[in-house]
Amino acid sequence: MIIQKIETFQTHVPLIKPFKTALRTVTAAEAIIVKITCEDGRIGWGEAPPTAVITGETLQSIEGAIHYHLKPALLKGDLLNHEEIFHRIQTCMTGNGSAKAAVDMAIYDLVAQRSGLPLYQFLGGYKNRLETDFTVSVNEPSEMANDARQYIREGFDVLKVKVGKDDIEKDIRRIQAIREAIGREVQIRLDANQGWGAKEAVRAIKKMEDSDLGIELIEQPVPAHDLNGLKWVTDHVDTPIMADESVFSPLQALEVVKHRCADLINIKLMKAGGIHQAIKINVLAEAAGMECMVGSMIESRLGITAAAHFAASSRNITRYDFDAPLMLAHDFLEGGATYEGKQIRLSESPGLGVKHIHFEKGRITNEGKVSS
Repeated sequence: MIIQKIETFQTHVPLIKPFKTALRTVTAAEAIIVKITCEDGRIGWGEAPPTAVITGETLQSIEGAIHYHLKPALLKGDLLNHEEIFHRIQTCMTGNGSAKAAVDMAIYDLVAQRSGLPLYQFLGGYKNRLETDFTVSVNEPSEMANDARQYIREGFDVLKVKVGKDDIEKDIRRIQAIREAIGREVQIRLDANQGWGAKEAVRAIKKMEDSDLGIELIEQPVPAHDLNGLKWVTDHVDTPIMADESVFSPLQALEVVKHRCADLINIKLMKAGGIHQAIKINVLAEAAGMECMVGSMIESRLGITAAAHFAASSRNITRYDFDAPLMLAHDFLEGGATYEGKQIRLSESPGLGVKHIHFEKGRITNEGKVSS
């Protein structure tokens, strides 16, 4: 299985409703789509969304990383020696996790295709169905309560609520409004996206605990670099704390695990640089008795299909944040993982199960612009 060609295409799909966090507002899902063709005619697909405020990458930097660094390192490589291929992906350049992730998932797609197995089975085969949460963007309390009520009507029973954009008191009012709107049966997770300081995070979380708001966990309450602050919050509240932006690499995961800076880790392929590195993070966490969630950026069903196959392969991955495709105005993927409300079913076709990409629906631009 010799890599013969690596191509990229840009996509742009509007969101149904703007997605707002403490870090950014998104109105459209943009991405670089990667297509890897082998000499035997097999094709593998990957996706890399630009998330400059988190990974530091743009559409232009992702495309440049792929064509000027990753492609020269991988062309003519033999996927029967895929461990060597994954080593090249990680060592040909530093950073650039999303670019690496897109190439990595396309390689996994191809290797699993050759094995004749769907990727989740190739990786471990724990399950073939998942349930996603749904994210409530940070807005005024009344709008967030209305959004939460709507998502519950649509069948979701776990909400991930964005906070951290304004002062702590307003965040508490947001959660109170949502809890009043949806009742006690629905699970609420909070994601501060680094929006709080350690001391104010502890003060806010304790207030929520005293008010019996029933918060399942709180994701990345403090800035990514502040591991001491993250640990301080974890040690001083009863609510479980999840590390997200603090963990990109296995080495960072090791630091979080070693010092018990958090209770859980959120793995994202775009942070980790792909499935190969994500597996290492999950193994480290599992060895320490720490469960993981797998999340995503604002991605299409292509990127989520790869993340879902990875998530479904491991017993230690217990939570799934894969709602991004449900936020898009339209879909351009035929095959792959499919949605039935909150339920995600993985294809039993080999690899990712991608049958076709409708380029016109993704408003794919500069198709074939960069030669292989």
